Amino acid sequence: MKTFNYGSAVELETEFDQAVEKTIAALQEQGFGVLSDIDVRDTLKKKLDIDFRQYRILGACNPKLAFQALSEEENLGLLLPCNVIVYELNNHRVRVVAVDPVRNLGIVGNDALTPVAREVKLRLISVLESIEAVASTPA
Repeated sequence: MKTFNYGSAVELETEFDQAVEKTIAALQEQGFGVLSDIDVRDTLKKKLDIDFRQYRILGACNPKLAFQALSEEENLGLLLPCNVIVYELNNHRVRVVAVDPVRNLGIVGNDALTPVAREVKLRLISVLESIEAVASTPA
């Protein structure tokens, strides 16, 4: 797993659609639903007639944790849901990246959000570890 300033990522050797399915399933196992699913490739083709690699933005939300966070900060909806992206690299490789909610919610400056953000981060890391483990398991 690779981490950077605002997220964490794993690379999988799999087909793109399988990576999306595995990601959604792993999110569900951690209590997240996918509230939005933006197909960037399709949107760029329709709106700009540009060919782009397969790239999806999944807006993931854990209702219980979102409620806790919104109860502490009513404008927090500006930073929700937590985005998880899945995009095509090459040679049947796909990258899955999850936002770092601790970093993301840190801009709010409300310390009451820290425990919720940490819990969300742990769950999103578990999602990435889970799909990485499944992808590396021989069929």
